[in-house]
Amino acid sequence: MGALRSLVVIPTYNERENLAALFTALLALRPDLDVLVVDDGSPDGTAELAAEWSVRDSRIQLVRRPGKLGIGSAHREGFRYGLGKGYEFVLTMDGDQSHDPAYVPALLAAMDTAHLAIGSRYVPGGSIANWALHRRILSRGANLYTRWVLGLGVRDCTSGFRCYHRSVLEQIDLDRVRASGYAFLEEMAWLTHRSGFAIREVPIRFIDRHRGRSKIDRAEIFKAIAHVSWTGLERLRGKLRSERPRPASEALAVEHSAPLPHRDPPS
Repeated sequence: MGALRSLVVIPTYNERENLAALFTALLALRPDLDVLVVDDGSPDGTAELAAEWSVRDSRIQLVRRPGKLGIGSAHREGFRYGLGKGYEFVLTMDGDQSHDPAYVPALLAAMDTAHLAIGSRYVPGGSIANWALHRRILSRGANLYTRWVLGLGVRDCTSGFRCYHRSVLEQIDLDRVRASGYAFLEEMAWLTHRSGFAIREVPIRFIDRHRGRSKIDRAEIFKAIAHVSWTGLERLRGKLRSERPRPASEALAVEHSAPLPHRDPPS
């Protein structure tokens, strides 16, 4: 990787009690890794704590937003920030310590043969800790439905632990990504696949949050299902014929093919 710079984008809302441990672990990984907190007006002082850390260490950066604008909107904000600052790789992860920073090097290493690396719970070697049975069924079902409707070979379409090469973010028109909530993750996987970029899944162990409360509610789940369904209907109607996705088997054959030039978008 050399001196290629990487940015970790962390969308937050009421994650003050989780940030210190997360910052400490991320900053210890490598000197060319910076962190951007995109905070949606947390009333618990999340942004204030991030601001204190940014004074002590310039590798911590902060974007304050006036209120809850959605995780998809926070990701877009982080992507634009990363592109504007010249980062080669932009990673995303949750701020609740469910995503272990120890997997960041593996995601970056996967970029030698891919344009998007996804920290996956559902490939061999991946797992989930501390989840009730109903949450496992819901997550599995959402991923199976998304794969079927959108023709994706990705097993964990809803994982927010990712690493994007800047060429993906430059080619995809972020202003046209419609989802603002958690469906944003599925839409970005779909758009990346549809655009012909190589996707690779890296096994991770997902650990349910130890502190704070989950931000996903029933309404958000139904919105995500509706969004995926609508995108699938567009696909069936042929509105995307000019940019047909490659077969899923081809999209995920990257692990068995020669390394791709990660600096350049596909032809």
